[in-house]
Amino acid sequence: MSDFDFADRVERVEPSATLAISNLASELEADGIDVVDLSVGEPDFPTPQNVVEAGQDAMASGHTGYTSSNGVPELREAIAEKLRGDGIDCTSDNVIVTPGGKQALFETFQSLIDDGDEVALLDPAWVSYEAMVKLSGGSLNRVDLAPYDFQLEPALDDLSEAVSDDTELLVVNSPSNPTGAVYSDEALEGVRDLAVEHDIKVISDEIYEQITYGVEQTSLASLDGMGDRTITINGFSKAYSMTGWRLGYLCAPEELVSQAAKLHSHSVSCAVNFVQRAGIEAITDTDDAVTEMRDAFRERRDMLVDLFAEHDVDVPVGDGAFYMMIPVDEDDQAWCEGAIEDAHVATVPGSAFGSPGYARISYAASEERLREAVDRLATHGYI
Repeated sequence: MSDFDFADRVERVEPSATLAISNLASELEADGIDVVDLSVGEPDFPTPQNVVEAGQDAMASGHTGYTSSNGVPELREAIAEKLRGDGIDCTSDNVIVTPGGKQALFETFQSLIDDGDEVALLDPAWVSYEAMVKLSGGSLNRVDLAPYDFQLEPALDDLSEAVSDDTELLVVNSPSNPTGAVYSDEALEGVRDLAVEHDIKVISDEIYEQITYGVEQTSLASLDGMGDRTITINGFSKAYSMTGWRLGYLCAPEELVSQAAKLHSHSVSCAVNFVQRAGIEAITDTDDAVTEMRDAFRERRDMLVDLFAEHDVDVPVGDGAFYMMIPVDEDDQAWCEGAIEDAHVATVPGSAFGSPGYARISYAASEERLREAVDRLATHGYI
């Protein structure tokens, strides 16, 4: 048998560290071991019942075939209306509906980045950004926010020194995975000023924008000068607890939409028809369910901060998403491996996100399981 000669693009990337930890947790659970899995960013709430029923009704009504590649018109218009409410000047022509927000990001990177193009990331950054940059042939320029408790505003001078006229793209994720940080308007205005000065395009990943605690998230594309240089990424997985439905979207200037649409049509064809119909229900009639989930996440966050404080662990407190970065040993990979093997608590090493010395935990789990996780980590000497 001859060996395969793999393409350079796939050799440049590693498997997802998050899913690797989750797979290890699954293996332990298959052996009968009780694992508190805080590694995967998936809400532990069911999809709202009215959304489920809308999907079922759509299937029963025969919406099981292809749709127009960019998405059904009703959903694209509902998304555009939602974004206009966020201050973004857009129409349905600016929207592509994708099978998950990750696909929207992938199409954006592939449309904008050529070999050697510079992409700036704010560390810690979601692991798939790095992989997508490498798959597109781009080069990474990373700005470390860890010294500033993961906030962007005090790091604007660092960002200013890092970017230049050679920077093609900047990725901003607020609320942030993995830190939960919600960047201030002043920070986003600083991003705007640098983007305009150096003619940088900006991806604004806003997948967690409805999960914030006591603050309002601002869409970058709503700022003066940003409408024609921002690609807004969002989706239904987090706010509506629809991870397995795989539904997301991008909103961008029409010239980018026309290019990304070519990738879209030649790869995934379209998002699933009846899932799109369920998405219309989600975006128009789920306010109560979103509020209930958001309130629960906030209570869990506050509880965890108090529990870690009892063990003299000072945790940077984020105002959004459902993640927390806890300081651990310098070798965070070894810490996470030990935590799952000894305490049977699954976390993700901060080095996977570009910030060694931390571990990311997801508090998309019940209060009981979160308490159990902290107890186990304390009992086994990990905090």
